[in-house]
Amino acid sequence: MQLTGLLEKMKMDHLSYQLDAVCEQAAKRDLGYREFLTEVLQTEWNGRYQKGVESRLRTTRFPWVKTLEQFDFAFQPSIDRKVIRELATLGFVDRAENIIILGPPGVGKTHLAIALGMKALEAGHKVLFMTLESMITRLTKARMENRVERQLQQLFYPRVLIIDEMGYLPMSRDEAGLFFRLLTRRYEKASTIITSNKSFVDWGEIFNDQVLATAILDRLLHHCTTLNIKGESYRLKEKRKAGILGTTPKTVDIKDETNEDM
Repeated sequence: MQLTGLLEKMKMDHLSYQLDAVCEQAAKRDLGYREFLTEVLQTEWNGRYQKGVESRLRTTRFPWVKTLEQFDFAFQPSIDRKVIRELATLGFVDRAENIIILGPPGVGKTHLAIALGMKALEAGHKVLFMTLESMITRLTKARMENRVERQLQQLFYPRVLIIDEMGYLPMSRDEAGLFFRLLTRRYEKASTIITSNKSFVDWGEIFNDQVLATAILDRLLHHCTTLNIKGESYRLKEKRKAGILGTTPKTVDIKDETNEDM
């Protein structure tokens, strides 16, 4: 059987496309049999890995792709880079721990959440991104159609669920109850990353129920790393550079009582 036929039967599509180039490079470098075999298998693996990343990326619903390498830590010195490096190892995913990122609008909360989600995705984990509003809309619709359990199970499945923009819009008590059911299902089984412009003391207003807010925070913070970003908006920074704004605005500080790993 010819080589191309063997590659086709073994479903080594990525190697088939690059075989001539791999052979040419191997000849130039005078590789031995073992080294050549390593190069061949590495080429196929790289192609499969990239295809897997691209496939998972299509299902994450990221509004855009951001990485930690693109984050301007110099502009936000309140962020402890050691903590970010530790989170980037994805130990929090293995331990089913949560991350909550607090800060005023525009300081990079969503960027960090997506960047950590990208790390998890590249490691082979299923990741899903949703704004709180879109998630609550989905759950509410599912309840009206008598399929809320199925929807909760679908939201339970991702190893990393990113919930963005917590605090911009208040929830009804029924909506908060659905959110509580989701967190209870994911508790100690999967990781949740939440971004919010509200401090924890204000979460009672978000959920329209202080008792329910306490129960939600109890589950979220039991195994959790909290990042509290105290800085200027990137968007205001760009406008100031363009001369649209003048003086530097006063920094908004979101109080955070739990700035340590829980």
